[in-house]
Amino acid sequence: MSLRIHFSGADLARVTLAETPDPLWELLLSLHALQGPVDHPLFGRWSADVSLTADVRRLCRIAPARGYSPDFLTPGESARGLDAGLEAVLTTPVPRLRSELSLLDGPSWTKALGEPRSATLRDLVGGLAEYHRTAVQPHWSQIEKQVGGDRAARARVLLNGGVEALFGGLHPALRWQAPILELRGDHVQGDLYLNGRGLRLVPAFFCEGAPTLLADPGLPPVLVYPIAHDPAWLDPAASSHREYDWAALAALLGPTRAQVLCAAATGCNTTQLSKQAGISLASASYHASILREAGLLETHRAGTAVKHTLSQLGRELLTRQTALGQTIVA
Repeated sequence: MSLRIHFSGADLARVTLAETPDPLWELLLSLHALQGPVDHPLFGRWSADVSLTADVRRLCRIAPARGYSPDFLTPGESARGLDAGLEAVLTTPVPRLRSELSLLDGPSWTKALGEPRSATLRDLVGGLAEYHRTAVQPHWSQIEKQVGGDRAARARVLLNGGVEALFGGLHPALRWQAPILELRGDHVQGDLYLNGRGLRLVPAFFCEGAPTLLADPGLPPVLVYPIAHDPAWLDPAASSHREYDWAALAALLGPTRAQVLCAAATGCNTTQLSKQAGISLASASYHASILREAGLLETHRAGTAVKHTLSQLGRELLTRQTALGQTIVA
């Protein structure tokens, strides 16, 4: 299945890229990630530290890992900050609440959210605020850093290659054939006509898999897409001491090969490459072979296993990536 997003000239002139992480999109997507596998290579350690209280479990019921999550949980006002977003959730018009909740296969208590001046809705907003404080806010500096890096890398692509290059490199599930941007996946279908409203691109730290967007085509159009993650994001000290620019590295090599190259910095076998990059063994072997042919990796056999390490060129690429990224990507 796929969703075809139709652009006019006015829409292309109104394509924007979010300046900062969107706190409610990050909150919603983190709830999805929280319900994922405990051995997830990027979010497993994070989710293990999140307390699954009764309130958090209630939030997961209204934001299931798969299927529909109500649009009112991610209002446009969230772009101005968490408080503005939560206030928008609290003041969602009752008809909209009822309409969106009717699409949710949720527990009986969710129906009370659609009652005028609902105490249940106030409790929900309080639960969202508390969850953000304990599960998302402690990592906000890393989220800002990595989303900001992605934004800078996308801006360079846009300046040098235009909208075609921006859309073409945004995600493998997206295909740009002017004037249509096609999003492929089993979570979308149909056509979305922007009708001069433009499109707001939102890079998201906790987004997994394919890009996503609001279900209601009448709402201001947004496209939320996953960024490339620094594998050391849960170790800010290690990440801050790196001499290379992660976003530029991902823009240069692609996020998967960047993760494979970083994993090989400490020396590891193909299974370890697979786990750290969150990809299959076959994919890890393939990307390692590409990097080896480019002279960035060296592979040594030890008995029945192989060990991948950085070549001299690979080490220089990591330690000098800021300069190389600006020279090669620009």
